[in-house]
Amino acid sequence: MRLHLKKTVMAVCSGAALLLMAGTALAQAFLPALEDVPLMPGLEAVAPVTAFDTPAGRVVVVHAQGGVTPAAVSAFYDQTLPQLGWRLSPAQSFLREGERLELTFLGDGDPLVVRYILSPQ
Repeated sequence: MRLHLKKTVMAVCSGAALLLMAGTALAQAFLPALEDVPLMPGLEAVAPVTAFDTPAGRVVVVHAQGGVTPAAVSAFYDQTLPQLGWRLSPAQSFLREGERLELTFLGDGDPLVVRYILSPQ
C-alpha cells in the first residue's frame, strides 16, 4: 500500500510539473512575423515590421527594444534558439532549414534596440 501511495504522489507531482512547463511555454511571447522566434523577456517588439517573400525565401526585419544588455540578449538566444532547431553559425548568426537569423544591436543607450533579420541562407 505504501509503495502504491508513493507512485501515485510521484505521478501527480510529475503531471503538475508538466502542466507548469506547458503554461510557461504558452505564455512565452514571440516576435511578430517570426512566430517561431521567442521575444526575450525585457524586450518589446516595436513597429514597423518588414516582411516579404522572394524567389529564394522569406525576408523579415523586426525590431525590439528594452532595458537589457547585448550580452544578456546574446546569452538568451544562444541558449533558447538551439532548442527550437536553430544552430549557431561561425558568423554569429543562426541557421535553420535554409534560413539565416541575424541579431544586431542598435545604439548604446537605454533602451537597447535589437534588430532581427531573417533571410534565405
